Amino acid sequence: MKHRIAVFASGNGSNFEAIATACDTGVLQAEVALLVCDRPGARVIGRAAAHGVASYVFSPKEFASKADFEREIVRRLDEARVELVCLAGYMRIVGETLLGAYGGRMVNLHPSLLPAFPGAHAIEQAFDYGVKVFGVTIHWVDATLDGGRIVAQRAFAYEGRDLAELEAKIHAVEHPLYVETIARLLGGEDRRRAERCPAAAV
Repeated sequence: MKHRIAVFASGNGSNFEAIATACDTGVLQAEVALLVCDRPGARVIGRAAAHGVASYVFSPKEFASKADFEREIVRRLDEARVELVCLAGYMRIVGETLLGAYGGRMVNLHPSLLPAFPGAHAIEQAFDYGVKVFGVTIHWVDATLDGGRIVAQRAFAYEGRDLAELEAKIHAVEHPLYVETIARLLGGEDRRRAERCPAAAV
């Protein structure tokens, strides 16, 4: 039986596309059981439909609190029998309700070499700072901002001054690294280590 994963995304969904394609082609012995998106109209919703992936699309302002919409997310993840949650451009801080249910089973992709440049504008901040070595980090999600235990990183040198070119290079690293890392996590050993690590669970 294939493993069941969920992908959270808020925008274009290029990393969702890479993960879903890897599932469809057998590179990942898994299926994307659910897309969770907090922005109605985001391009990733169409990508999910093209892959036959069910979506839960919501508008946070329609809920009284973060806990309320996270309870609904947890219900849908449970209903879909999700084993691993993969944040891929989900531009919302995960709260205690979701962490309480899926802490130790949730990873995030971040476009910098953490702990450098956490937060929503990592690429621009690193670019403006004049960094010469950029990279991508995959980490377990915990209650800190981009502070969970690191699972994987990949670096590359770039000394140009074209932000669009840099972003394209980062995407070219993100896609294969996330697929490779998900495959390793579904093998179990890294997840077992995360569950033993207090920083990765709630």
